Amino acid sequence: MRVNIKELIVKPTSLSCAIACILFSQTGGANPVHADTRLEVTKPLPLNMDAAIRQSPANIEMLRSITNDTASLLRDIPGVSLYGAGGVSSLPSIRGLADDRLRVKVDGMDLIAACPNHMNPPLSYVEPSNISLLKVYAGITPVSVGGDSIGGTIIAERAVPEFASSGEESRVKGEVGAFYRSNNNALGGNLKASYATEQINIQYDGAWSQADNYKAGGAFKDFTGTDRPGHTLRLDEVGSTAYDTQNHALGIAIQAGDNLFDTRFSYQEMPEQLFPNQRMDLLKNTQKLVNLGWKRDFDWGLMEARVYHERVDHFMDFGADKRFWYGTLSGPGNPCDPIRFHGDPAGTCAAGMPMYSESDNTGVSLKGDIELTNTRLLRVGSDLQRYRLDDYWTASGGGMGPNTFLNINNGQRDRTAVFAEVEQQHSERWSSLSGIRYEHVRMNADAVQGYAAANMPGNQLAESTAFNAQSRKQTDHNIDLALLARYRHSDTLDIELGLARKVRSPNVYERYTWSSWPMAATMNNFVGDGNGYIGDVNLKPETAYTASATFDWHAPDRRWNISATPFYTHVDDYIDAIKRSSWGADQFNVLQFTNQSARLYGVDLAMGLPLMSNDWGQWGLNTVLNYTDGKNRDSGDSLYNIMPLNARFTLRHQKNNWDNAMELILVDDRRKVSGVRNEVTTSGYHLVNVRASHSWKQVRLDFGVENLFDRNYSLPTGGAYMGQGRTMAINGIPWGIAVPGMGRSAYVGVKLTF
Repeated sequence: MRVNIKELIVKPTSLSCAIACILFSQTGGANPVHADTRLEVTKPLPLNMDAAIRQSPANIEMLRSITNDTASLLRDIPGVSLYGAGGVSSLPSIRGLADDRLRVKVDGMDLIAACPNHMNPPLSYVEPSNISLLKVYAGITPVSVGGDSIGGTIIAERAVPEFASSGEESRVKGEVGAFYRSNNNALGGNLKASYATEQINIQYDGAWSQADNYKAGGAFKDFTGTDRPGHTLRLDEVGSTAYDTQNHALGIAIQAGDNLFDTRFSYQEMPEQLFPNQRMDLLKNTQKLVNLGWKRDFDWGLMEARVYHERVDHFMDFGADKRFWYGTLSGPGNPCDPIRFHGDPAGTCAAGMPMYSESDNTGVSLKGDIELTNTRLLRVGSDLQRYRLDDYWTASGGGMGPNTFLNINNGQRDRTAVFAEVEQQHSERWSSLSGIRYEHVRMNADAVQGYAAANMPGNQLAESTAFNAQSRKQTDHNIDLALLARYRHSDTLDIELGLARKVRSPNVYERYTWSSWPMAATMNNFVGDGNGYIGDVNLKPETAYTASATFDWHAPDRRWNISATPFYTHVDDYIDAIKRSSWGADQFNVLQFTNQSARLYGVDLAMGLPLMSNDWGQWGLNTVLNYTDGKNRDSGDSLYNIMPLNARFTLRHQKNNWDNAMELILVDDRRKVSGVRNEVTTSGYHLVNVRASHSWKQVRLDFGVENLFDRNYSLPTGGAYMGQGRTMAINGIPWGIAVPGMGRSAYVGVKLTF
């Protein structure tokens, strides 16, 4: 006997109907200029309420030869900026909210940065060459894709599997690509191969890349030493920016009637990724991942399920440009032997500072899109996630030993969520999307210890004893609400409005890091400002209230468009930092995480305008302008790492198989900085990039120059420069240097498909 889902839903006693009745509110916001019009049901409804801004496949294709940092593919999306980090691990920020304040889903999975410096963020596990879909939900995020985040959601996906056509025996496809970039001698390649029949698809994706340190557009420092005898860096060389990484994935998809099953096994081996704004470097990162999915079309809609498990083994120490040997027996950084610990009358000798992070991340998700009528869609679902983390630092000499320092011992963070939302076309002019989401977040951690039971520097014994004595169990009950509405005023004007309540619970490091010893605290820093951080077990979840509106003027056929999106966000219990007793100006300090109040406001502008079409080809201009202001309402301080006013103008040209672009980037001075962090100000700058590509039947060639005029500039959100020297000592390196951007770099990339 077949159960009619529609009949169950419309029964007054059903829970789904009750939720749907609650959700018939009709206020909301989206970005219509880049809206993703795909509605994932068997018979698409005439709706367009997906608030995502989608990066175009053409832009992804053009940028993949320029970068191995997948997050940087988002750089021309309105409202998006990047926190500088390693060469493949920058952290995206949406309207001033970054990192764990965003939900980042890769192939349907919620991945988590296991490192205390967040050196392995979710997007670092997929190469740009493997990205097929990349979209951003800014601010007003539907509850079906939001959760445990307050700034928005980023969706990254590989290409969906293709199957042979009916009657076709099999289909074999492949791709080989390679690139080279001049500034840092970056080179790499990728390989794709797939075999498909009508029922099965088998695909392999592999990519490898490496790079040396990059050079700035000029001297940005007045020292060359690295505290490694015999090793110096030029005044324009940005230390600790080299990397070496490879990713492999094997996917198997089976199509059986209305069912689609997909399985993907992924493996990353990253021997090295050095960080110019962190005291440590990534010297090994291994990810092993299995991802299982199921999707089925029914006559009432679509059902999707996913199960995944990820294992990460992460190792940090001092890379080639940072001092490795410490202790009285090492002198200015010479190798010493044997290893001797604090208090040894013969002196001390320490070999680096090995740090290990090991995590297990298991998730399950279930979602159903149910067509109630031809103008109303109900979307319901559930997410579960189980996360375990150990972060420990083995003995290496000096004050580090003889025991193992337990930074996070069996850290636990488990999420259970349910959601429901209704998407509805009320009339020819009005449509709405409204939803509610509940998340149960449970956290805990086991007892910790310092490097030794006694005679320890930095008050480790007292602080570990106090941490172990308190209750570490925390349970949060979080509720998200999203209300979106669209009004089609005319053929040339759409107006969208939005309200949202979003909640994020603290991450494991924000709650459970415990030592104020500067050497230990500075190793817990995922914002790249050079300071040390201490957690607080009793931190409350952040709760953000956002209002936004989008005004979209466009041609009836959308040949041209201009959109403006003002927004305002108020955050209760915003997790910021406060001073401790030893705080000083113009230096690095140890800070304490705490709950305060914050507000952010600004506007995103976007324009697409065709200019002319003549014998020379087709010409167009794309413009993006962003402004965000963030302030701590309790202290009056500016929020950290807020991108200043910036604009990007791209002149596009197309003729036959040529696709070319000239890009002008303008960035204002950054004078509003976080005082408690002693954040460094930066000057404004402008950059010019030129790009060209030509496609043949099976070959594509990309080439161009980034930073054409070799400008010397500082990255406004790149953090403090700690790329060389005695980084273990909190103020053993100069304060006040911002990480510079890359100087002129020519690049070339080629892709062969078969």
